[in-house]
Amino acid sequence: MRAEYREEPCRSALNRVRGMPFAWSLNPYMGCAHRCMFCYVRAFEARAERPWDDLYGSSIRVKTNVAEVLRRELARPSWKREAVAIGAATDPYQPAEGRYRLTRACIEALGAAASPFSIITRGPLIVRDVDVLAEAACRADVSVTFSVPTLDDEIWHGTEPGTSPPRQRLRALSRLVEAGIDARVGMAPILPGLSDRPELLADVVREARAAGATGIWANLLYLRPGTREHFLGALERDWPELLPRYEQLYRRGAYLPRRETEPVRERVRALARNHGVRDRRPRRLEPAAIAEQLEIAAM
Repeated sequence: MRAEYREEPCRSALNRVRGMPFAWSLNPYMGCAHRCMFCYVRAFEARAERPWDDLYGSSIRVKTNVAEVLRRELARPSWKREAVAIGAATDPYQPAEGRYRLTRACIEALGAAASPFSIITRGPLIVRDVDVLAEAACRADVSVTFSVPTLDDEIWHGTEPGTSPPRQRLRALSRLVEAGIDARVGMAPILPGLSDRPELLADVVREARAAGATGIWANLLYLRPGTREHFLGALERDWPELLPRYEQLYRRGAYLPRRETEPVRERVRALARNHGVRDRRPRRLEPAAIAEQLEIAAM
């Protein structure tokens, strides 16, 4: 499915967030060509009467002036350099970024303002921006999380149809770690009965360790109305034997009960310990040395 790109200037770049580990979010794009069947943003799109079902990802809104607006917001005296999460609602390194380079411009703005930020992505295109990420990491805390729920080809193809292969994401992670950037793996969302199988969890943790991941965490599927209908329909088509289980698991709401989530999270934590994946933040990068210009004495 080809996406339509709609260039729409924005009035604000930073969005205040409550109840999350970060204070602000930033999304240079709205709508996502990755079209993940479990994406919680489908629910917001449905409420706004925008494409959310099979047409989700067919229309991408491009905030053409987002970096300019961000620079103004960061320059305000009231800005306290709180943590900013890039990609909370749409992947900042989806294909549109190759053309528009808005995420790169926002990283440059945050780096210049010495504001801490994190990025979550499924897009290996991020390796293009190693230079500006490293420069920003000299001034503030910078971290990148690659979403890698599974390495299984069937599950990946069926649930993340517009994304790059998971192992390609891990190769990109390795490039960032080599540059001294804090790059970790988020195993999210793990799907009950599919990607929560012990051998599949172990595959991700083992290859994340081999890529040099600085940490690893896991979350299970969150199904809110709007996303739920699409996900269950896709499940009925591709894995019909699992449909009754999901209807039972999510009968009381979007979140799974702790008795379902904690054993999987503990399994991932144990795998991380066994494979030596320790939560380790690289030391702050040092700015590149400025070469001195030598004066050549006149003969």
